[in-house]
Amino acid sequence: MLEDQREKQLIKKAKSGDESSFESLILGCQNRAYNIAYRYLKNEEDAMDALQESFIKIFRHLHKFKEDSRFDTWVYRIVVNTCNDMLRKNNNRKTTDSIYKVEDDKETIMEIPDNTSAPEEVYEKKEKSNEILSGLDKLSIDQKEIVILRDVQGFSYEEISDILDCSIGTVKSRLNRARLRLREILLEQN
Repeated sequence: MLEDQREKQLIKKAKSGDESSFESLILGCQNRAYNIAYRYLKNEEDAMDALQESFIKIFRHLHKFKEDSRFDTWVYRIVVNTCNDMLRKNNNRKTTDSIYKVEDDKETIMEIPDNTSAPEEVYEKKEKSNEILSGLDKLSIDQKEIVILRDVQGFSYEEISDILDCSIGTVKSRLNRARLRLREILLEQN
């Protein structure tokens, strides 16, 4: 209850131009927003770009926030939409990561942390993770976003309903269809 009142005060101040209030609001949901962007775009730089673009949109359109949902839910909706826009724009773009980095004619090697799990366990987990990520890529955008929001990010049905601006029943049916489709895809891969 006190948290809701504090959020409303911060929103009111931010709408009147108080940058520190806006910053406080953003800091409260920044990590989860980044995780959403990263799960969508699978690249740190792209996720950071999406986050930056989202925060600019949020700052510019804060006066349009009606406060009929929580602020962080509104932020996540904007992040999801921004990621979807970026995916549409970059649909054919492929990215690769290198373990070498050259900057100012100096070459550095990325450090790889030592995993305590046995190599075969690590391989098995990675393979399973890659299969799921590959399966997610074969889902439609609507199905992919609902699975990411619920099963990866752990949002409640109510929060997803607010983020996607649809009914809870729609969320549940979309999620059920998306999970069934993902299961079909995973079974086809094996």
